[in-house]
Amino acid sequence: MGYNQHQSFYLRDRWLGKAIRSIETNPSFFFEKDAFEKIGLGKNMVQSLRHWIKAIGIVDEDRIKKVHTLTPLGKLIKKYDITLKYVATAAILHYEITKQDEPSTAWYWFFNELKDTQISREDLLVTFQSWVQSRETRVVSENSLKRDVDTLIRMYTAGEDNEDPEEVTLSPLANLQVMTEKNGIVYKEEAIIPKQDEIFLMYVLLDYSQRKEQYVLNIDDLLQETGLFGNIYNWSRANILRMLNDWTYEDEFKIVFTRTNNLDVIRVPEVDPIDFLETQYKNKENEEKW
Repeated sequence: MGYNQHQSFYLRDRWLGKAIRSIETNPSFFFEKDAFEKIGLGKNMVQSLRHWIKAIGIVDEDRIKKVHTLTPLGKLIKKYDITLKYVATAAILHYEITKQDEPSTAWYWFFNELKDTQISREDLLVTFQSWVQSRETRVVSENSLKRDVDTLIRMYTAGEDNEDPEEVTLSPLANLQVMTEKNGIVYKEEAIIPKQDEIFLMYVLLDYSQRKEQYVLNIDDLLQETGLFGNIYNWSRANILRMLNDWTYEDEFKIVFTRTNNLDVIRVPEVDPIDFLETQYKNKENEEKW
């Protein structure tokens, strides 16, 4: 599992565009000693950015050849939403960070393993330490775990209590509003995504089904399974049911949602998630032209 690889910096607005353009110009960019001067960030920030572009799944890293290459997801974001103007794109990147325990273990843990919907910052650290100790054979320093917790919270809440939000550099993931902090208490909140863009979230279902080779699910899976809507977006059963009903009316990518008295069954189409996502970006692009 991975701890404190972010150098205590959360993913910032406009960082993604900087990283993608730099890699497109020079695939070895993040391995060069003067990368921080060329990109206009501090040395630790550059190391943080290198971590985040891997964590959100937009690059593959080859340590032997010392190069980064854009993944299919990275290529889509470069083409259609390099500035992350769509909340739906942020929701997909949030999924990529939280769907597995590598390389951002604290993010995975908070959204998938921690069942509390509100918890003090102090208890959050203690609970995370206990969880890590129960799974690791090595000793992980308390300072590393504290930095993870602090960075996790700032990623989603920076600017909440500032009198002038423009003075705070926000993360694009803050737009999801999946977390708030008030008086030292951290709250999980239902992610807010424009209703017309919820179709993008079928990417999550398609990717999950492809990874697990499981194309028949039920509503409890969507509520409780690692990386699915009830955990990573903090969505209620009612919200998930509403979205599933909407998806049954899709023409090209239709799920089959069968509701019975005892079991709600979802049959997921065997569609490549990247192909699906590109179609949605193209639809969005066409809508905006009109």
